[in-house]
Amino acid sequence: MKAVAIQAFGGPEGLAIIDLPDPSPAAGQALIAVEAIGVGGVDVLIRSGAVAAYGFQAGHVPGSEIAGTVTAVGDGVDASWLGRRAWGFTGLGGGYAERAVVDADTLVSLPEGLSAADAVTLGTSGVVAEHALRHAHFTRGESVLVRGAAGGIGIVTIQLAAREGAGAVAVTTSSAERGERLRELGATHVLDRAGRADGADADDAPAGYDVIIDIIAGAELPSFFAALNPNGRMVAVGAVAGPPPADFGMELFTAFQRSMSFATFSTNTVPQAARTTTTADLFAAATRGELRSVVHELLPLDQAVLAHQKMDAGEVLGRVVLVPAGG
Repeated sequence: MKAVAIQAFGGPEGLAIIDLPDPSPAAGQALIAVEAIGVGGVDVLIRSGAVAAYGFQAGHVPGSEIAGTVTAVGDGVDASWLGRRAWGFTGLGGGYAERAVVDADTLVSLPEGLSAADAVTLGTSGVVAEHALRHAHFTRGESVLVRGAAGGIGIVTIQLAAREGAGAVAVTTSSAERGERLRELGATHVLDRAGRADGADADDAPAGYDVIIDIIAGAELPSFFAALNPNGRMVAVGAVAGPPPADFGMELFTAFQRSMSFATFSTNTVPQAARTTTTADLFAAATRGELRSVVHELLPLDQAVLAHQKMDAGEVLGRVVLVPAGG
């Protein structure tokens, strides 16, 4: 089968199409004939070499979420999955391929009316967004700021916060054009990357936020503590711009009397059964028209380099989806 592997860490040009033997599902696993592959920020971090300390080596096949048809199952897996269209989670790799194995307990059936591309756009992003809001103890009527809102996680967070009754949903983004797209999804205020409002938004944007969901991190993260209300909570769910400064917590101590808090969040702390249930619920919401999938572009699997170039250039709104030949 065809797959994409990281031949050299660094830029997108280190990705290459290779031939690999077809995988076989072990006990507790299922094999999927892949129709769609989500290109995520984690894939970019791994390819860049930024997380090489975690043991990734040349030859690694990136990709964490796929959708397609179950063609084989291992021992202990319900045979009724055979022939069914499903979404599955491959972990930190293995997804950029024509066929891939997943742990069967991650499988989620694709409801009628939901495409494979929609599934890999909503899957992991939706689980992060839903449980990050829970981790932040978000409640109806509170104001929310999504920092770095144009990616998959940010887009679902906007929609969920709006659907669950946020008093305001502000976003940071790189352009007015993107801001207008995000307003269509439920954003009430558009800020620049530094968190500043312009035009009409400058007149009525909240002075502070009860919850900040941060996908960016990086050197500017500490400056956003000033945007938290007293008792406000910031939850970091990603590090697109790298880690924050080593002393970033001093900003919280400087404002000690405002009782603000900071937390990281990973879905690794959510039991798999809960993740699977959340994914199924989000897919159902999408088929009812309550949640929108934003697919930036469909590209053939052999154009993975181009997909990563678009990610590196910050061109992507939503998610790029790779499609194997015949997918």
